[in-house]
Order: sequence, then C-alpha cells, then structure tokens
Amino acid sequence: MKSLERLTLAHLWTAFIAFAVACVFGLWQMLARSPIPTPGFTPSNYFISVTAHGAAMAYVLTTFFIMGFGYFTAETALQRPLPGKRIAWAAFGVGLLGVVMAVVPVLLGRASVLYTFYPPLTGSAWFYIGLVLVVASSWVWCAIMIVAMRQWKRANPGRPVPLAMYATVANAILWLWTTVGVTVELVFQVIPAALGLVDTVDVGLSRTLFSWTLHAIVYFWLFPAYIAFYTMAPEAAGGRLYSDTMGRLSFILFVLYSLPVGMHHLFMDPEHSTGFKFVQMTLTVLVTVPTLLTIFTISASMEFAGRLRGGKGLFGWIGALPWERPMVLATGLAFFMLWFGGGGGLINMSYGMNAMVHNTSWVTAHFHLIFGGTVVIMYFAIAYAIWPQLTGREAPSLRAQRIQLWLWAIGMMVMTLPWHYLGLQGQWRRVAQFDYANPIIAAWGSWVVVSVAGGAMLLASALLFIWNLAAFHRARTPVQAPFRFALAIHPPERVPASLNGFGLWNALVAVLMLVAYGYPIAQFFIHDRPVAVVHRVDGAQP
Repeated sequence: MKSLERLTLAHLWTAFIAFAVACVFGLWQMLARSPIPTPGFTPSNYFISVTAHGAAMAYVLTTFFIMGFGYFTAETALQRPLPGKRIAWAAFGVGLLGVVMAVVPVLLGRASVLYTFYPPLTGSAWFYIGLVLVVASSWVWCAIMIVAMRQWKRANPGRPVPLAMYATVANAILWLWTTVGVTVELVFQVIPAALGLVDTVDVGLSRTLFSWTLHAIVYFWLFPAYIAFYTMAPEAAGGRLYSDTMGRLSFILFVLYSLPVGMHHLFMDPEHSTGFKFVQMTLTVLVTVPTLLTIFTISASMEFAGRLRGGKGLFGWIGALPWERPMVLATGLAFFMLWFGGGGGLINMSYGMNAMVHNTSWVTAHFHLIFGGTVVIMYFAIAYAIWPQLTGREAPSLRAQRIQLWLWAIGMMVMTLPWHYLGLQGQWRRVAQFDYANPIIAAWGSWVVVSVAGGAMLLASALLFIWNLAAFHRARTPVQAPFRFALAIHPPERVPASLNGFGLWNALVAVLMLVAYGYPIAQFFIHDRPVAVVHRVDGAQP
C-alpha cells in the first residue's frame, strides 16, 4: 500500500471509529429523554454522553475526515505527489494525541460542557488543550493544501486548478479564518479560567468570539459534501458537470458569506445592538445563494446524465439515472434532507421567528438534518467511492451500501421530524430528562419514542457502514478502474485569475469580518462590561 493510501486510511478510520462510538452515545441520550427506562441513567452520565457525542461528531469525525479526503484529493486531482507527507503524518499524531487528551477528562466527568465553549461553565483544561491540538493539526493540513496548489500552479502556468482541488483549498482558507475566533477565546479566556489563573470571565466577549466560529464551522464540515456534488456525483451518474465556473463561484461565495454571520446565534443575547444583529441576519440570507446555485448546477448535471442514458420527456431523465450507484443515491437523499434542514434554517436565521424556536428541539432537528443528514450521508458516499482506490479492492456488495444509505436517510427523517414538531410545542433542549407525569409534557412522550426509533435506525446504519468499509479489506476482487473526478461539459482551458486563486476573496472576507465583528468585539474593550465568576465542573473551586 502506497504512503498516500496509508495516510488517508489512518485519518478516515480515526474519523469513522469516533463516529460509530458517538452514534452509540446518541441513541442512549435519546432513550434517557424518553419515557423508556434507560440503564445507567443519571443526569451526570447524560451530560458526559452529550459532551462525548458532540465533540466526537463536531471535531473528530469532521476534522480527520476532511484532512484525509483532502490528502487524497490533492494527489489524485493534481496528479503529482503530495508535498510534506512526513509533516502530514506528524500532524496526524498531534491530532490523535489531542483526541486522547480531550476524551479522558470527558469520560471522567471533568468536562461536561457539551461541545460548545460557553463560559462561565468550564471543564478540565486538558479537554480544551486536547481540542486545540486537533485544530493545530488541521492548520498543518491547510498549509499542505495551499502549498500543493501553489506548486501545481507554478508547474502549470495559466491552467485552471482542478475544481476538486480548488474547492479543497477554499475549505482550507475558510477553516483558517473560521478558527480565529474560537482560538482567541480558548487561549485568552477559557483555558486560563480552566487552569485557575483567573476567577472571572467576560461572558459576552466569549460568546461573541465563539459566534465567529460557530456557524462558519458548519461550512467547513459541509464542503466535502459539495465537492462530491460537483466533482464525483456527475461522474458516478455517467455524465459531466454542467458548469465548472458555477462550481468555482459557489465555493467562493461560501467562503465570503459563511464567515460574517455567526451572531445570528446570539439573537437572544443582550450584548449586541439590533443593528449589528440585522446586518448578520442579512448576510446569513446570502448563504442561500451558493446553495441554490449548487442545486441548479447539480440538477442540470444529473439531467444531462439521465438524458445520455435515454431519459425522455420532462422528468424521464430522473428515472433513467443509475440510482443503484451509491454516490448517485446519496446525492438524491442528501438533497432531500437539505430541503428540510435548510428550510428550518430559514426560520432560525430570521430575527423575529428565531424567538419562537430558540433553545428548543427545533434547533436540534435543524442541526442534525444539515450535519447528520446532508453532510454525513455524503461522507458515506465519498468513502464508498474512494475506498476501492485506498484498498485496491472492489466493493463486495453495492446492495449493502444502498441499504445502509437508505437506512440512514429514513432514520434521520424519523428522528428529526418529531423534534421539529416538539420544538414548536416548546420542548427545550440541553436537559437530561422530562417529567412525563406532568400532563402537559406527557403528550410529548409518544413523539419522543418515535424519534428514538429513528435513532435506533441510525445506529444500525452506522454499524452497517463500518461493516461495509471493513468488507473492502477482506474482498478479493482487485479494483478494475482508476478513480476519476468529473469533467465539465465544456472543460475550461483558462479562467480569470480571480477564479483560480484566493487573494481577492481573502481581502473581501477581511472587509466583511471588520464590518460584522469590528465594533461588536471592540465594545468589550471600550466600555466597562460585567464579568461572571468561573464555574468549573472538573472539581476545582474558583
């Protein structure tokens, strides 16, 4: 096995093992909130489970998957050796060490702070330092991706960077911008509080810095799904990408619009004026533009493939698509879940309507549909697509892969639709259990049980996914064809410099971030602000 394959598999197996464990925690948490008796339940165990589940999904699954997929994309799309493989392996070791450092205090009950960083509640300093190491390893990945693209451009002057690599570097740049807020919060506020170096913390400043990261991180997770939409799904469908330019514009707009929007998570917080909240709400609306461009472009690409396969009439191309192929099936299911998850997000980002669903199960449903639905199902599809190249073996059963994808999509819908309904009924989130003896709350019970059934389907799907990946390593049929990214119907011979690099877009991001966060952060240093006493959950006293 070549070094690239080993490097990629190390990252992806780390990501998916963490994912499978997190799914076990997730189902247990749902049982704990249901009327069904739950073994081992205590409020303390519940919040240990929530923290482990959230951190594993949000930081370990995503970061290691994106790094592994990025390394594979760089060498495959650019058709040249990946630079800095030894450095990449070192970064993997640092990230893995960070995971262990974070997991131990969580399981010991010394970091039950969920996966968010909201002082004055603080956990063990080891939890935060471990996560900082994971982020530091991802910065190394960002540098390697940028260097790989620059080396290719020097060797190929004037040629367009392959779209898959261009999008990967866009994600690296997005991530470098994204992590600024949470890094400043952790290094200068949370970790000093967790170490006992300070006894008070400015909660408003902490939440504002975290909002810098809180929404943009979702697009860091989402980018691989969109890379698959543009550069893998059309090839799997037997067609070509409708427009390379549309893909480049979509990834650029994600970089521009996903960063200066995080304060829509603070609509109910008193620290900021309505004016700045309105600015970020407006910018949040613009995030729908690249999504709508993607829906149009990928639908057109699929129509092209369907008509090449003999599809007739207005919608005959849909039935003509090769739905038996996991990548095509996953793309259709991802778009379906994106419709519901994105629709819920329109409610969350609207200043007035946000008040109706704030801190309710509606928010949990929206988040799981976008991340657990659209994002994760495309992670599955990407893994199924590249695993033959990583192992040198063909999949033993595409049918098992299709069953796993259907099980995941159905389970996600069964789990989240009751959450949407219960959120509108006022069911709050971030609590360990409900008193179903209360006549008002009792009516929620049957809906919660339905969502538990969906969670059970998701766990079954997750375990089947791990089984399917392991089956590649046991298979005997050698891989038949090399991996290829999709070509555009009209592959561009040249593109404008602005669509082949990121200098202009970095400058525009800087301007947008200054407008969106300049005064909201500066006000904490200009005016006297109240501070809160640190509350540590690791047993230390402030």
